[in-house]
Formats: sequence, structure tokens, C-alpha cells
Amino acid sequence: MTARDAFGLAAALVVAMLGTLIFEIIGFPSAPLTGSAAAVSIAALFGLPIFMPVWLRTTAFVLLGINIGSSVTREMLATALAWPVTIAILAVSLFVSMQICRFGLRRWMGFSPRDAILAAAPGHLSYVLALSLSDNGQTSRIAIVQSIRVLFLTLCVPVFVASVFGATGVELMPDHVLSLWQLALLVGVTLGVGVLFSWLKVPAAYLLAGILCSALGHIFAVTPGRPPEEATFVAFLVMGTLIGSRFVGQKMSQLRLDLLAGLWVTGTNVLITLVAIAVSMQVMGMSPALLIVAFAPGGVEAMAAIAVTLGLDPAFVAAHHVMRLMILTILMPLMLSSVKRA
Repeated sequence: MTARDAFGLAAALVVAMLGTLIFEIIGFPSAPLTGSAAAVSIAALFGLPIFMPVWLRTTAFVLLGINIGSSVTREMLATALAWPVTIAILAVSLFVSMQICRFGLRRWMGFSPRDAILAAAPGHLSYVLALSLSDNGQTSRIAIVQSIRVLFLTLCVPVFVASVFGATGVELMPDHVLSLWQLALLVGVTLGVGVLFSWLKVPAAYLLAGILCSALGHIFAVTPGRPPEEATFVAFLVMGTLIGSRFVGQKMSQLRLDLLAGLWVTGTNVLITLVAIAVSMQVMGMSPALLIVAFAPGGVEAMAAIAVTLGLDPAFVAAHHVMRLMILTILMPLMLSSVKRA
């Protein structure tokens, strides 16, 4: 690493930490990710030299994958299987929403086929951005589109329902924190699987390896727990820095188009979700409140908390949100592979 590279890495991380602190104070969701991305993006637009070594980027992908996979448990899968009809409706709505969004992004917003798929995803923000980063896509454009969706859902859905009915602090992630030896074992196995996935040319090899190994570790009770908060913080901070680095050389005219693209994706996601809720109400006769909280494409922990406060079935809500993430985890690599073959 040259002196210039060391300076670029240090400067980027300092700016990322500052952005995280500001977003924590504001109360913005996933502050280490969103705050660092926003701050480094602004700094990149003003010419900040940014450097991120490959080993640090790979480490972030591994830790992020482990964190995502830790929400998949044997109990959660068993709970999800109890509602096959609504899970199926949710899956269809995700696919339809992505197809409509990606069409508009390609036709009117100038997105490439691969970037359109990632920008159109109704959820799984960190996973989507990691897929883009691993494939050297236009991550800055995707980040803007996805951030608008996250901002809308965060402000309009959870805040509105919570202000009317109140909310608790329930979280979906496991309470147990992995010990150092468990985390080291999981990271070691993930790196091995990641090398194999890279050889097989699997998209986002180390990220998917982390998700797979972590999920299997939970299902078979080998590594039951979530990574330490410090590890997750580092993963999000590095990812946010990588995202921000994509804004180097970005033009303001392009930013305006990306904002419009974000509104298109957000509006389409909301409309398709409402249609899915209406269909579920007709088929299953469930209450609209339960379905709205369960189908909303974002704010997983907030939605679970609101379900408890409303006296709704928290297992139903949690299962549908976890299944949404699992469906997107499987669906997006398949869609990206189909684009490669086309």
C-alpha cells in the first residue's frame, strides 16, 4: 500500500465515521451504512481520494453475509411453512414488482440490464448493494434508488403506524451473540466456500457464502447467534465507504435522473404490495392491518415491533419478512445469471 493509498483509506474512513455519527443523531436507519455512504458520496463529489484494499472489502462481504444469514433459523422456517398461500402471493408480488420496475429503469432511466435488476429489488438493501459492488456495477445509482425506497418506507409506514398505535423494541435477530471461536469458525468456513464460489463464478461469492454458512449454522445449531455488533458495524461502514466511492466523477444531471428513478421504483413497489394485500384479503380473509405490516417491503424490526403492539401475530409478520429476504437472496442471482446468458 502506497502513502497515497493509505491516506485515501484513512480519509474515507474518517469521513464515513463522521457521516455515521450524524445519521445516528438524526435517527436514520442503518446509520453505519447509510450515513457513511452519504458522507463519502459528498466527499467523492468534491474530489476526495478514496482507496479500499481488496482484503477489507472481502472481509466486509463475509461479515455482512454472516449477519444476513443469522436471521434464518429452524423455527422461522417451520413458521413460514404454516402460511404457504400468503408466502406464495408475496413471492409473486416480488417478482412482478421487479419486472415492472426494471422495465422502466431500462426503458426510461438509462440503467443497464444488471443494474436495473438490483435497483428494482423491493428490499434487502445491504445485499443488493453488495451484489452491485462485487460486480463493479453503478452502485451509486442503485444506492440512490434504494435509499429513496428505504426513506419512504421508514418515514411513512412504521412511523405512521407507530404514532397511532405505539411500538415496542422487538427485534428479529437472535439475542445470542456468537463467541469469538464461533465467529472465527464461521469466517474460516465462509472464506473457503467463498473461494469455491469464486471459482464457480457465483455472483457476490463471499457474500452468498456468508449467508449460506450462517443460515446452515443456525439451522443445525452449530453457530446459533448473530455476529458481534462491532463486526456488523465494520461491515456496514466499509460497504458505505465503497458505495460512496462510486460517486467519483458523478454529474448532477445524472443525480436528478436517479432521483426520478427512485420515485418510480418506490411507487411501483407500493402499488404492487397493495395489490398483493388485496388478493390475500380476498383469498385468506385476513385483516388488512396484519397483511400491511407483513408485506411492507422494508423496516423488518420496526414491522415486527408494530405487530406486537397491535396485537397481531408477530410470528406471521416475522416469517413473511424473513421469507421476503430469502426469496430475494435466491431470486436476484438467478435473474443476474439470466442477463449474463442473454
